[in-house]
Amino acid sequence: MNKCRNTDHPHCTFWVAPGQLVCEGGHAQPAPAAGADTPGQTMGQSYGLLSAVRNQRAPQASVVAPAQVQEAEPSYERLAAPIRVRPQLRISGFDPRAAGGRQTLKMELRGMPGDCAPRLALQLTSELIPNGASRQQFVRSVDGDWCPVFVEFSSRDREHGQYQITTQILSQLPGQPARKWECTFIILVPRLDASLTEIHRIFLSTHKNVRVMADDASIARVSGQGGDSMDIDVTARNAGIAHVDLSAPAGKVDLGFTTIAWDEDLIEIDMPRTGPAHPHPSRAASFVNAAPEAGTQRHVRLFALDECVFGRFELVDPEAHALLHHYTPDGIDTAGLTRRLSGRHAVIRRGSHGFEIEDVSRYGLLLDGVWPGKHKPVPLRLGMRIELSASIKGIAVLEVTGLLPHGVILHRIDDGARAECFIVLAPDTHPGYPLRRAQTAPAAAALPLLFHLDGGFWHLDAVTGKETALAPTVQADKLSRVMPHTRFASDAYPESWIIRTGALAHDTETAAPAEADHV
Repeated sequence: MNKCRNTDHPHCTFWVAPGQLVCEGGHAQPAPAAGADTPGQTMGQSYGLLSAVRNQRAPQASVVAPAQVQEAEPSYERLAAPIRVRPQLRISGFDPRAAGGRQTLKMELRGMPGDCAPRLALQLTSELIPNGASRQQFVRSVDGDWCPVFVEFSSRDREHGQYQITTQILSQLPGQPARKWECTFIILVPRLDASLTEIHRIFLSTHKNVRVMADDASIARVSGQGGDSMDIDVTARNAGIAHVDLSAPAGKVDLGFTTIAWDEDLIEIDMPRTGPAHPHPSRAASFVNAAPEAGTQRHVRLFALDECVFGRFELVDPEAHALLHHYTPDGIDTAGLTRRLSGRHAVIRRGSHGFEIEDVSRYGLLLDGVWPGKHKPVPLRLGMRIELSASIKGIAVLEVTGLLPHGVILHRIDDGARAECFIVLAPDTHPGYPLRRAQTAPAAAALPLLFHLDGGFWHLDAVTGKETALAPTVQADKLSRVMPHTRFASDAYPESWIIRTGALAHDTETAAPAEADHV
């Protein structure tokens, strides 16, 4: 004898004799499954299939409305419907009890489309992250999985409360439109004197979808099949007994008691399909002032590179991006002490703790009069004095006059002070408005606020927040903090015929042809 197997009446308790097509209640029975030898086997297959669908859990739990209860029982036609998998960002390793200390978040991608790029750019923006932003990459392994990314931050000297972390993932394949996914999650920074019980009640328990408590000598018991999306919080107090039994026939069950983990849905943003948004893409440019006033520079050289190399000026195949001359009271000394600068003298890059400088030269450099050692990155600070080189004084001397969340400003403080200054920006990074955590000296505060995004340079009005794409056709002197008689050039050195034929040319080449204003 078998029970009624009609899917429209799952709670029917009438028995069905072998070979009958209806039960005692008049409910039609499904036809025997192909390959079934006995009615008992047919019943087991149908019941197992129906139970699997009933017990299947969606990526994100949702509350079923009362009007939807009658639709909760699936039919056989619905069993074959494909389930849409939404891309998710798995976040783990966070422990809010480490108040005032270093934290490390582990981020993993799940459910990403197979046609996305093998390298995905990850950009995180938050007040918790050093300098307000962090840029990393997700890399696909040989077997198709995505290697995890680790993000470090510290809650030291941070006000307790909730902090947003905005995540952007960008996929760019040659010849195809860019694809972008976004999500925003909340991190709780508790008070330094918060107890473990308070932290657990406020934050930890909200990230559990199963919570079992045993109080006053009662017994809490959990048993069944554990899954990846099942986070269990079991508490036993006052001589209570808590028992957890998760049977896992395949794989393993990970129980984490010190950290928490959760999934965030990645929402794909509808990106424009009309090509680059910037009308004049470039990674190296300059502002040229035809009539510089007292205290201003004739050239403001702009660079938007992951690593900006400072080195000796060469007309043919220079090894650096920012090219330096030795200046005397009479002008440029092209042959004398300029030759004591290495082709690659120093590298400025954006590190995990802000912008830093590294000595890669033959002749060394001095930071505030001290040689840091070769290949030892040193964080830049406001007012730091950079001397190139260490053996001969005064060849080229720079000072850090501005530290921005997305860039650094360097002014010359030698005889070339009126000739040039340098602005090194993080590529494709928006500083946000209003600008926060900016440290500037008066010389840097007088310069325009610039950033690099969508492959080109932009001007940001610090008062109104208006953004203007910079191109040679823009009237630069109409922009805020731009001196009169100033124009924008699509080359960092428009006054010289510099020929780049090596690999370095690909770092600084522009999408538009260089201006014909060389002398």
